[in-house]
Amino acid sequence: MSSVNMREARKHLSSLVDAAERGEAIVITRRGRRVARLVPVADKVQGRLPDLSDFRSSIKIKGKSLSETVMEMRSEERY
Repeated sequence: MSSVNMREARKHLSSLVDAAERGEAIVITRRGRRVARLVPVADKVQGRLPDLSDFRSSIKIKGKSLSETVMEMRSEERY
C-alpha cells in the first residue's frame, strides 16, 4: 500500500486512480496523518443475507413460546 500526501494526490490524481484500477490501494495523508484511502471498487456485489427458513423450521420449541412467557411474567409482576 503506497502513501502520498495531499498535495501530491491533487497533482497526480489521474495516475493514482489508474493505480487503484490496477488493484493497488493508496493512502492519502495530510500533515503526516492518514486521512483517506483510495482503493479499487469491488466487482462482486455483496449478496443478500442467506435464507434462514430451513434453519428456522429445524428449531423445535419445547414448552411455551418466548412471547407467551414474557407476557405471563409481566402480568405476574403487576399484581
